[in-house]
Amino acid sequence: MSQDFDRQDSPDLPTRREALGALGALSAVPLIGLPGVANAADTWAEQYDALDYAAARSCALIPQETAGPYPLLSVLDDDTMMRRDITEGKTGVPLALTLKLVNVNKSCAPIGNAAVYIWCCDKDGVYSGYQQPGHDTRGQTFMRGIQLTNTKGAVHFDLVYPGWYAGRITHIHFQVYLNANTGGSATATSQLAFPQSVTKTVYASPLYAARGQNTSVPDFAHDNVFSDGTSLQMAKVKGSVDLGYSAKLMVGVAA
Repeated sequence: MSQDFDRQDSPDLPTRREALGALGALSAVPLIGLPGVANAADTWAEQYDALDYAAARSCALIPQETAGPYPLLSVLDDDTMMRRDITEGKTGVPLALTLKLVNVNKSCAPIGNAAVYIWCCDKDGVYSGYQQPGHDTRGQTFMRGIQLTNTKGAVHFDLVYPGWYAGRITHIHFQVYLNANTGGSATATSQLAFPQSVTKTVYASPLYAARGQNTSVPDFAHDNVFSDGTSLQMAKVKGSVDLGYSAKLMVGVAA
């Protein structure tokens, strides 16, 4: 993806200006066949500001974490990756994710026009774009996507609840690029955690039951990323297996 998200040789793809104009409209479109899931995420975003977390935490930087072994940073040069729905047909319990970027240097004021890149494994613990034990997904880009934050600092993604793989507890990776500049270095690289009670419920559901619970990492204390705490990375989650879940996280960035 070019630094300004323009693509001169692909007129069917939106320019950054067109994408920014459409972002608000896209966030109002419900996920087809999943009534209420995407709308719930949008409603949360409307109500989601620094006061939402005032009682639980201060305005603080999101911890820097490893991008892991499967970041596939080559997608940052691909205009088609600027999308809300990142499932590419993958099945699983629907998850509508909202991240809200705030500036820790300005009393947690929202950060607009920032590119947020997220990626995670599918319900079976497999990442796109790599050769892994038992799987070769090179050339695929499922469960990866980029969005630009709106004037309220929010981005929305539609995906499925990620599965697990040996050695790691359930998580989503993300990177933040200020001023939509994915050609430079990420301002923040971190990971989002999920409440264990929700994860256990999802993994007991029919689409995940074949793999079952993650016994390789029983809790956050045994995870090599979250063992030092999850207070700034723990998503707030609502929903159910039947209707899908909405998750949100405030991401503090020094802008």
